[in-house]
Amino acid sequence: MDVEFKMPRLGESIAEAAIIKWFKKVGDTVEFDEILLEVATDKVDSEVPSTVEGEIVDILYEPNDVVGIGEVIAVIRTDGEASAVKPSETKETASRKPTLSASKQPKKKKAAVPQNFQVKENVFVSPLVDQIARKHHISYEELARIPGSGKKGRLRKSDVIGYLEDGRPFQFVQPVTESSGFKVPDLKFDKGTGERVPMDRMRQMIADHMVFSKHTSPHVTAYVEADLTEMVTWRNSRKEEFQKRHNEKLTFTPLFLEAVAKAIKDFPQINSSLDGDDIIIKNEINIGMATALPSGNLIVPVVKRADSHNLISLATITNSLAKKAREGNLKADDTQGSTFTISNVGTFGSLMGTPIINQPEAAILATGIIKKRPEVIEKPEGDVIEIRSMMYLSLSFDHRIVDGYLAGSFLRRIADYMEEFDIDRTI
Repeated sequence: MDVEFKMPRLGESIAEAAIIKWFKKVGDTVEFDEILLEVATDKVDSEVPSTVEGEIVDILYEPNDVVGIGEVIAVIRTDGEASAVKPSETKETASRKPTLSASKQPKKKKAAVPQNFQVKENVFVSPLVDQIARKHHISYEELARIPGSGKKGRLRKSDVIGYLEDGRPFQFVQPVTESSGFKVPDLKFDKGTGERVPMDRMRQMIADHMVFSKHTSPHVTAYVEADLTEMVTWRNSRKEEFQKRHNEKLTFTPLFLEAVAKAIKDFPQINSSLDGDDIIIKNEINIGMATALPSGNLIVPVVKRADSHNLISLATITNSLAKKAREGNLKADDTQGSTFTISNVGTFGSLMGTPIINQPEAAILATGIIKKRPEVIEKPEGDVIEIRSMMYLSLSFDHRIVDGYLAGSFLRRIADYMEEFDIDRTI
């Protein structure tokens, strides 16, 4: 019996994964629960075990191929008998082969090439279509010329693959424009000489994710500053006791998470994503915390249901996730399902930052360095100058679904919760 082995579900919001390495080849046998391949998403690498025992009779994708969740990636013969004809050579299995290898098949007649073409406005590009486009060096302008067969004319994977099979008929077509005739110049930059260091795979995926985010969301950034004197004083006076009593370090991260979760409950619209013409306001507050890896790359482990945890629990969870990140032990579930993200750029000594939104979220918060400086304090007896612990907070938000009033109010509420910290709080 031939069993189709499909790309497994790797997380709530993951639609595709890249194959890193196969641990088996055609003709090898595999046991139940034995690691069959390693895959990567834009968040974490995962080892995928076999769900059956048998002989590998076909592998449909190669390393570096990007595959949609649920697509057949291999065929396993559970009776272990060899066959002279591989399933990949049958009509049924051939139809499942990656269509991008169609260059090996007889070429289709190219579609008629028009002299000009009206570019669709506001074309929606899914992550899967975007990945295929990058692989074949298709620009967004060229994507906008491809007729889409999805809902409201959206591009589907089959549309792009069919377009590639047709020989990219719209590749060099000039779009019809009603503008003043301005054309982006074809600049030839001198990139200089020096040591060439190939980007590692994670850095490539981060780069793709950041470009996709900037292309997708119109970013706007708002700023406030907060007086953290009371919070800093309390934390510094309690951290040793906290360590002894709970066997956990007390960093500022759980204190920031606590304030952000409370502010999100006050402004739930900030905890949302855009899906077509609908805004999805999430029913859980899952806060991602951008964490630096020893390699210099960033990863975003997620504190699930952050609003339901007390300070001790938040400290335990954040310390555990940070440790797993440093040691490379994060699992796929540790990085999935975030609804809002915090990036603590202050840990690198930055005064403030303008973070890029972690798609498909609506906003991301950056917390800067906590710095002592003289501030004018208003008191009943008059203004005085005191040394205070100040911090800048910046919120980058998607202006399609979050306006300035909501973003500014939410950001100010976070600062208020930080400033109103109870100095007499017990642990």
